[in-house]
Amino acid sequence: MIPFTFYRRFEADILAGRKTITLRHGSEADVAPGDILQVSRYEDGVFFCRLRVLAVTPVAFSALNDAHARQENMTLPELKQVIQRIYPGIEHLTCIEFTLC
Repeated sequence: MIPFTFYRRFEADILAGRKTITLRHGSEADVAPGDILQVSRYEDGVFFCRLRVLAVTPVAFSALNDAHARQENMTLPELKQVIQRIYPGIEHLTCIEFTLC
């Protein structure tokens, strides 16, 4: 299993199946389809679930669309704002699609 973290604010959406992707900087996306992620909260390291990686694809920040936003359980403006806050100035992301194990 691969250790993986999410901010606490995303925990409930992940557990409810409302958040089914994560957009990451390439250095944080060393996973492949079929991998099992052992997920904990970034802030305190508390484990909260296991996820199976379904797909890993590159995506440009400028190519983000409403489908990405829905999979993140956000609006497109919210998604872009969150990404810019976490990764200021980023142009290339990796989209990791997952499901609960």
